[in-house]
Amino acid sequence: MHVIGTAGHVDHGKSTLTLALTGINPDRLAEEQQREMTIDLGFAWLDLPNGERVGIVDVPGHRDFIENMLAGVGGIDAAILVIAADEGVMPQTREHLAILDLLGVPTGLIALTKIDLVDDPAWLELVQLDILDAVQGTVLENQPIIPVSARTGEGMDHLREAIMEMLAQQPPRRDTGRPRLPIDRIFTISGFGVVVTGTLLDGALAVGQEVEIQPAGVRARIRGLQSHEESVESVGPGRRVAVNLRGVEKSDLARGDVLGLPDTWHPTTLIDAWLRYLPAAHLPLAHDDPVKVFIGAAEVPGRVRVLDREQVLPGEESWIQLRLEQPLVAASSDRYILRRASPPETIGGGIVLDPAPGRRWKRFRPEIAERFAALLEGDPLTLALQHLAQARGPLRIETLEIDPARLDDARQDGTLLATGNGWLIHAASLDRLRQKAARILANFHAAEPLRVGLPRDALRSRLRLEPDTFEVVLGLLAAEGSLAVESGGLLRLPEHSLRYSATQEDALRRLWQAFERTPHTPPTVSQARELVGDALLAGLIERGDLVRISDEVILTRDVLRVWIDYARATLERGEALTVAALRDHFQTTRRYALDFLERLDALGITRRKGDERVLGSGKWERLL
Repeated sequence: MHVIGTAGHVDHGKSTLTLALTGINPDRLAEEQQREMTIDLGFAWLDLPNGERVGIVDVPGHRDFIENMLAGVGGIDAAILVIAADEGVMPQTREHLAILDLLGVPTGLIALTKIDLVDDPAWLELVQLDILDAVQGTVLENQPIIPVSARTGEGMDHLREAIMEMLAQQPPRRDTGRPRLPIDRIFTISGFGVVVTGTLLDGALAVGQEVEIQPAGVRARIRGLQSHEESVESVGPGRRVAVNLRGVEKSDLARGDVLGLPDTWHPTTLIDAWLRYLPAAHLPLAHDDPVKVFIGAAEVPGRVRVLDREQVLPGEESWIQLRLEQPLVAASSDRYILRRASPPETIGGGIVLDPAPGRRWKRFRPEIAERFAALLEGDPLTLALQHLAQARGPLRIETLEIDPARLDDARQDGTLLATGNGWLIHAASLDRLRQKAARILANFHAAEPLRVGLPRDALRSRLRLEPDTFEVVLGLLAAEGSLAVESGGLLRLPEHSLRYSATQEDALRRLWQAFERTPHTPPTVSQARELVGDALLAGLIERGDLVRISDEVILTRDVLRVWIDYARATLERGEALTVAALRDHFQTTRRYALDFLERLDALGITRRKGDERVLGSGKWERLL
């Protein structure tokens, strides 16, 4: 289960796109529908072609509601940046991109909407070039731009496929056994009581559990759970969830509170952090400057204690302490955003290093900088495992910058899989690739039941792996029996086999009889196609039962070997190899002999000198 966010300017058709994708209008407030503008967070869900249900958080795009946006994007797995084809990149677009980067959103794509309003291809190309320039150096660099029209439906299927492919690359959410739900919405339902919603992190919740909401400091019990309006008994991390609570009043709670298990999460008013100050910030950040701090769904005022310099200039990084005026709940490695209240702007953000340092640090102390750097770097093994878990495929051990001996425990417990030539892959990464490969092959077999398998390059392309990493993955999947490798590099599911109907069996029998009657002047491609049809003939050629010499000439593999042996022996004796000699030797026609020799020329096995062929440098095996 994944959660994605949609962000974009007010006029870019973001909510309309969400409605077209899901059938759900995320603008639930009457004012939003009246003004045709997203003011607060909206929620929907999408069923992808592979059957996965994905939660969608539709966030406000207007500058006046950026702070509402920040309450909804913290827990997403991917972002859809919505840009209108008739308007292009807006100032808000760049701010949204900066926020996605600061929050460490793993991936995303760009939906270029309203293409039905643009008749000029040159304008559309200019807008896309502008988008490519805007996303440079951000999480959306090199991500696809999908042109769509929510009104006509053009491109919507492509967008769904792109979302599915994008999310298939994302690792499963971690489950540390410490569930927390940053609350982004609170409401009551008559007869049921208080309901809170959010994206669940770090653990699972179940009906009947006692929970604690901080910093409100109240306890309650879970009366019911829903995910996408379906009642469930339990729910795991990474899902949008609505929690019906017993024993608490709506007035006890506020957006930004965190629901968790009792005595697990504690509020704080002092946070150690690493800061990245945006290059676009208008003013330097001075020590003790007032800011608004956004973590999870919380927004609190505070001040920045700059620990390692006099002031932070635009584009610089710094070690800081955040001194909060109101308590909130945070965890190590959480991402946060800083904004100025006046003039209102997003100025930076970064990573929480210690959510409860317990003291204010003195400024300009080298040992404090060393401590912060160690916290940011983390344990090398932990970082290596995280890197491997998030990687698309296997990585070389030497790229992890860690002593290989430290990886032994992870290899022994099955977390990591090693190959003999220095590659490592995380079990979760291999599992994602295994599932995706199985889906791809199953779809291929359903569409092409008479073909043995999918060419390996086609699978590699669909898995988006480089040739060397693909070979590692292919070896692991073949060794464990998840797929089978046929001759010619064709790949199939182990359970797939060719099954011919009685009519097809009869057509094949007649084809082979024709090849046996005249093996050296067999049926042409057109004649064979008339006997067995396109699909059967393609399967025979693909698995090598027949070898195509030219557009119209095909030979059986056995006959081709006989021709190769004759041609090779003739050339190695120093005798002339000609069309006439080949024709006469096999009692074939000039057409078959000429096409065979021209094939030898094309592969570099022979070179033509007048009417004769002489030996070249090509390999004979390339013919088979």
